Amino acid sequence: MQRQKSFIDAKPTLYLVPTPIGNLEDMTFRAIKTLQTVDYIAAEDTRVTKKLCNHFEIATPLVSLHEHNEWQKREWVINQLQQGKNIALVSDAGMPCISDPGVQLVEAVLAHNLPVVPLPGANAALTALIASGLTPQPFYFYGFLAHKKSEKKKQLAQLEPLATTLVFYESPHRIKETLQLMLDGFGDRRIVLARELTKKFEEFLRGSISEVLEECDGLKGEMVIIVEAGSGAQADIWWEAYNVSQHVEHYIDQGMMTKDAIKQAAVDRQVPKKIIYSEYHQL
Repeated sequence: MQRQKSFIDAKPTLYLVPTPIGNLEDMTFRAIKTLQTVDYIAAEDTRVTKKLCNHFEIATPLVSLHEHNEWQKREWVINQLQQGKNIALVSDAGMPCISDPGVQLVEAVLAHNLPVVPLPGANAALTALIASGLTPQPFYFYGFLAHKKSEKKKQLAQLEPLATTLVFYESPHRIKETLQLMLDGFGDRRIVLARELTKKFEEFLRGSISEVLEECDGLKGEMVIIVEAGSGAQADIWWEAYNVSQHVEHYIDQGMMTKDAIKQAAVDRQVPKKIIYSEYHQL
């Protein structure tokens, strides 16, 4: 049990500071003040953050903390906090820890009973969601799908039955493949593709997956995909006509490894995995 009083107990603190996802006017007064007053700013890319700091006249020293050095750098951060220093963590754009570095650092800081204070601010997923026109709650934020096609198919197969609006991030050079796999796996649901959020060329494409797929050639910028919720019915009834072997083979046909297909069939049927394993392999 850990109880944190963020503003009553004055302790050296790790601040999680969102930065604009495109439009610098989205930087909050509190975020600027925090970055000006902490002892160090841990940045995903110091070159990107340096430009932000120059714009807002922030002279705080920068240190690099990215996905490749986060494990090692967390010890330095903890050491600085224990010495009484305050540190702000920023990513290149948006909120730290959301598809960006920071998760390992936050876990380590909390494990040392040091406070972590989040600031509100820009976030691409929520920005796109509230303007999508699709039901905003409940929603399931997935972030980036796997790069490998077979793994991506497996992930989408697991998400297909969910009766929640789905939120993904995607890059422009993978958007066509991802939308095609969604069309194959989800059917032609309604989606919204949001790109270049808060920037001059901000754009929303609203329609069916097939309609948006026809229009996505040459689109640039980081993208958010909002997908209409599934009915939820498939998770309950679609497999009832299958025996165990057919059930497992269904997932294998969608690109799952056998062990993952067995695990998912066990989840569907709400029985121990070893039962599905034994029956599938006829042990």
